[in-house]
Amino acid sequence: MGKIRVALVGVGNVASAIVQGIFRYKDASEDDSIPGLMHVRFGPYHISDIEFVAAFDVDRRKVGKDLSEAIFSPPNVLEKFADVPRLGVTVLKGPVLDGVAPHMRDMKYGEGFLVDESQKPVDVTDVLKETGTDVLVNLVPVGSYHAARAYAQACIDAGVGFINGMPEFIVSDEEWGRKFKEAGVPAAGDDFKSQLGATILHRTIANLVVERGLKVVNTYQLNIGGNADFLNMLEEDRLKTKRVSKTEAVTCLIPHKVEARIGPSDYVPFLRDRKVMHMWLEFEQFGGFKAYIDVKLNVMDSPNAAGVAIDAIRAVKLAKDRDVAGPLVEVSAYWFKHPPKQYPDYIARELVEKFIRGETSH
Repeated sequence: MGKIRVALVGVGNVASAIVQGIFRYKDASEDDSIPGLMHVRFGPYHISDIEFVAAFDVDRRKVGKDLSEAIFSPPNVLEKFADVPRLGVTVLKGPVLDGVAPHMRDMKYGEGFLVDESQKPVDVTDVLKETGTDVLVNLVPVGSYHAARAYAQACIDAGVGFINGMPEFIVSDEEWGRKFKEAGVPAAGDDFKSQLGATILHRTIANLVVERGLKVVNTYQLNIGGNADFLNMLEEDRLKTKRVSKTEAVTCLIPHKVEARIGPSDYVPFLRDRKVMHMWLEFEQFGGFKAYIDVKLNVMDSPNAAGVAIDAIRAVKLAKDRDVAGPLVEVSAYWFKHPPKQYPDYIARELVEKFIRGETSH
């Protein structure tokens, strides 16, 4: 089937984990089990079939560098876990728009972004066409309403498959879904659901309580981390869609209204790319007695999403091969927090397996 030509938007820690992961596991046999990947070969595509042809960022410490070097440039903090050869892909200046929050330009808050305002951004649509990009992965910072949509529109204009890994509601939006469908472009999103992260663990516990016939009363989830994503999310105004995305991903499995507070809570620089989640859930037992669940999860943040991204890339390319356009419901339900339609995870996984085999109709 050939290669999958991929463009990355936002060369941050998740992009670093994606690129490193491709090279760490490029020689994996089909009998290998790779942590975080659904399959070594997803349909006809092996993990090594993914190649990078374009990358966009706004930080002057990354723009102009080869992608292999930019993934290790500040403010990235993910540790190196694979050797990446020179890729011959220069990171290009993308449109800034609302992609950089004011506090991210002030280094007193931590390792923010350095933007060269005199540098003109490229025409993203032209670059996607010139490089023959198949799939674009959108990883712009949380709260980038206009920037995320600019890249979505560029994919529509260039006929490129779109993956929205951040919490702007684009693929799950009816109007945007129609745009993708009419343009013949497959799309998956919104907001990556990590392989085993805070949201998926919270969903599983909430679902277990409901399936055992108990009543969830209220719940919260507090997340802290030390990467640029958490620094960006110190600004509460940029968190509106993130909180909605994470909260709905959990409460959609509870058949009654509950009080819930779910989302990022603080930036702790020395944690670097490590994320710590504290979850608390109150439920009612037979007889009206109250019971409580307290959970702590400690994971590396960016690699947790990278495996999901690698599977999603191959799924979108598979849809493109089959001339399937518009929001990919099965793919989105399994790998994203805010898909066009929510399903319990075990059902979503079955739907993805059917999708791989070509047993679903669109």
